[in-house]
Amino acid sequence: RIFDRPLYLSRSKRKHTRSSHHVIMVQLIGNFDFGALCLPTVPWGKSTRKMQFFRKDDDLPILVAIVMGLQHAFAMVGGLIVPPYVVMRFSVAEDGPGSTLELQQYAIACSLILSGLFTILNCIQFKIPGTKYVFGTGMLSVLGTSFGFLPIYENAIQTMRADGYSGKEAYGKMLGTTMVCAFLEIILSFFPKDKLRRLFPNIVTGVAVMLIGAGLTATGMKYWGGGTVCAEMAWKNNGQVYDLVGFPFVTNGTQVGVAPFPGGTAGGKSTCDGNGDVIKAFGSPEYIAMGFSVVVMLILVEMFGSPFMKNANVIIALLFGYFVSGVARAEGQKFVTEDNIDEAEPITFAWVENFPLGFYGPAVLPLLIAFLVTTVETIGDLTATYDASEEDTESEEFDKSVQGGLLSDGVCSFGAALATGMPNTTFSQNNGVIALTKCASRRAGVCCGLWLIALGVLSKISGVISSMPDCVVGGMTTFLFCNVFVSGLAVVSKADLNSRRNRIILAISMGVGLGVAAIPWIFGDQRASAGTAPFWPCTGPFREGGDCNKGERGIRDGILILLTTPYSIGTVLAMLLNGILPTDMEVVGYSSNDGGKA
Repeated sequence: RIFDRPLYLSRSKRKHTRSSHHVIMVQLIGNFDFGALCLPTVPWGKSTRKMQFFRKDDDLPILVAIVMGLQHAFAMVGGLIVPPYVVMRFSVAEDGPGSTLELQQYAIACSLILSGLFTILNCIQFKIPGTKYVFGTGMLSVLGTSFGFLPIYENAIQTMRADGYSGKEAYGKMLGTTMVCAFLEIILSFFPKDKLRRLFPNIVTGVAVMLIGAGLTATGMKYWGGGTVCAEMAWKNNGQVYDLVGFPFVTNGTQVGVAPFPGGTAGGKSTCDGNGDVIKAFGSPEYIAMGFSVVVMLILVEMFGSPFMKNANVIIALLFGYFVSGVARAEGQKFVTEDNIDEAEPITFAWVENFPLGFYGPAVLPLLIAFLVTTVETIGDLTATYDASEEDTESEEFDKSVQGGLLSDGVCSFGAALATGMPNTTFSQNNGVIALTKCASRRAGVCCGLWLIALGVLSKISGVISSMPDCVVGGMTTFLFCNVFVSGLAVVSKADLNSRRNRIILAISMGVGLGVAAIPWIFGDQRASAGTAPFWPCTGPFREGGDCNKGERGIRDGILILLTTPYSIGTVLAMLLNGILPTDMEVVGYSSNDGGKA
């Protein structure tokens, strides 16, 4: 009978119940100090925070793993969305940036999904049956779409489009070429890391990484000013040519002059059209202000933000800039329109869009250089991961992680291209997250991958990203791209900069690379003027005789892609000089007791 049951539990049962509850709570939450992670920072405070350290194989509580994974995902999102967004919006676009809206949204979602999937595989690590080799690092080491391939994709696709290919055809050819070139890194993964280090010392690798950042930072400033296309066509507003290419007057109802591009006209000026309904000339203060809002929030987060906020500073600053541009108006016009969000599908996945695979020979050499650079960069990133995770970099486990990480990079880049995405590589910025949060557990890496997959599948998020004004994206990418330069600076600082030999290598390779970043048309074609570069003209006023045939055009395009991509030409020069320059002379002390002989 119900009333005959005792209304209390025995002492032993109550103790067992409390113990079970305690075990569940430890598994879910643990004893982690979330206050140290989430409380804001006082800029003038002198106290240091103490946080529990989790090693790579520690049993991380579920909630802590979810929160840590979210931090790593947020630290990656800004870098993941930029390369596919830029390629689809500014290179693949057939009729201006808005013509590839669906492709932009798809490419962003695909990048997030593939990066999440590859990160999970990389963190788990698998032994290759019947061999001593492994796939994956077995560390909290994340994979994402690489910045290093962005300038190559941009240059090659624009060159192919000038030759008559559609944007989708050109992108498909780059995917096929990437799949072939990815085998270089797969092969290099079985080489001893010491031999790779000797082939690519810090002075060479640092030059490559710095020039990746330098070239892209210039691109970021173009977005900030209103858009990269209108930046490169802003010469039409020059007073000396304005009467020839602008719309200064109308004669008998007919506009005189060549139509400015893009964005049409605003008061008779060449304008930018990638910022919602706001149509202004490149460098207008309205665009500069929107981009600067991102920079302001980055500074505020560094001053007052908690460790969690600092790890997610890029996404926080980007969302703040998006909010500011969403509420701001310029002469009554909106910077953000809802069309992109409304048109985005609720969910998506890889292979929703297809591209005709092909092969583009002129891009092979630049892509091989890119894979060489990412190979050495990955070794450096994994060394930093081991240091941040307080693991031994002289152990056999480290050598196995390097081999597995390089193999993972190569195979995942091949898989990304097969799944219509851009090549992947190890993300170095997440080592800073490990250092700040004191969490090196692989469980956090797996949760990071799951977060990225979720963000990619929910394609309304891609709709939000694709609706951001170019000037806001520019404020963020300028910071991100320059961060790449700073990473390269850190690599170069490990070399002996007092060495005359190293200084010569650095000065020549950086001089040419930075020069090309500043003045790319010293070798290459200007926008909307394909084949006319005086360095190697194929058509136009500087070409003597008939136009180039198809064979000469292919050779020309390959060489010009190499010469106009800053880190390609800079890395080739650094490798060449490192191979041929003699070592520095040994400086011997002078003594008066040896008869004046040194």
